[in-house]
Amino acid sequence: MALTKESVIDQITVLEDGQIQVRRADKLKEDGVEIAKAYHRHVVVPGASLVGEDARVRQVGEAVHTTSVVSEYQASLAE
Repeated sequence: MALTKESVIDQITVLEDGQIQVRRADKLKEDGVEIAKAYHRHVVVPGASLVGEDARVRQVGEAVHTTSVVSEYQASLAE
């Protein structure tokens, strides 16, 4: 009986204001058969560091978090 844990980013969603929602699925497997799954979510806001993020999240962030998107997001926080 071999237990293994697998973590994968299974969903990346971009909101209208540029926030990136990331969902990670943690799967527990016994002999290759999934026996449990848990989801964890976090948000990457425009202007936040992408260091340490999954490669796909970094690619989305680099494409979406333009200077104008970051400026508009920061201005919306000041309101």
